[in-house]
Amino acid sequence: MNKRIGVVAIIVENKESVEKVNKLLSEFADSIVGRMGIPYKEKDVSVISIIVDGTNDEIGALTGRLGRLDGVSVKSALTQK
Repeated sequence: MNKRIGVVAIIVENKESVEKVNKLLSEFADSIVGRMGIPYKEKDVSVISIIVDGTNDEIGALTGRLGRLDGVSVKSALTQK
């Protein structure tokens, strides 16, 4: 399968989900090139962006599992090739 490069944006509104998000990101560490997380205290949310390099299935599994967590929103953009 072809690997694709992309970016995944994660917004965590439920602080109880932060540990679960970090655990999932650790599980998918092989597909993650880089990560930046910013706590936005004024809005009481955390914003995380990750650069990924993986197959559609790998990236889809990560974003799907993240999106099922309570108070977590996920969007991704991937290269075409």
